[in-house]
Amino acid sequence: MEKIIVEEDRFGFEPEFTAKAAKIGARIYEVGISYSGRDYSEGKKIGWRDGVSAIRCILKYNLFR
Repeated sequence: MEKIIVEEDRFGFEPEFTAKAAKIGARIYEVGISYSGRDYSEGKKIGWRDGVSAIRCILKYNLFR
């Protein structure tokens, strides 16, 4: 069994983990969940910089490793 060492935090975790799991041949299943998201008045803190960071991680772990 191979280990996955996670380097990223925040929004980089998901793309990094998915890329590394796919690379070792792990099966990934999508599972539905139910949740109630927060809006900006309740303290939502995601912005465009978080999206740029996630795209950077997708490129880093899928194309350059």
